[in-house]
Amino acid sequence: MNNLPLWFLLGSLLLPRVCLFFAWWADWWLVVGQPWSALLWVFLPRILVMMIIHAHLGYGIWFWVHLAVALCVWGGSASSSNRIRK
Repeated sequence: MNNLPLWFLLGSLLLPRVCLFFAWWADWWLVVGQPWSALLWVFLPRILVMMIIHAHLGYGIWFWVHLAVALCVWGGSASSSNRIRK
């Protein structure tokens, strides 16, 4: 399958874990056979979303948008944790 639903691509920018769950529950196109995918879903869902996007669409615009959002989220969380420690 070469196309991912638009609701998944847009929704996973804000709530990746929730979108992954609904995609798995509602549509069986989201089959990730690796045993570590459950750990990624719990700890790093944005990485799992980017892996799914790469598997279905390659290094297209959606992959780069999700990568940019992931870097912003991770960078923002690191700076907020530094402010709490000070």
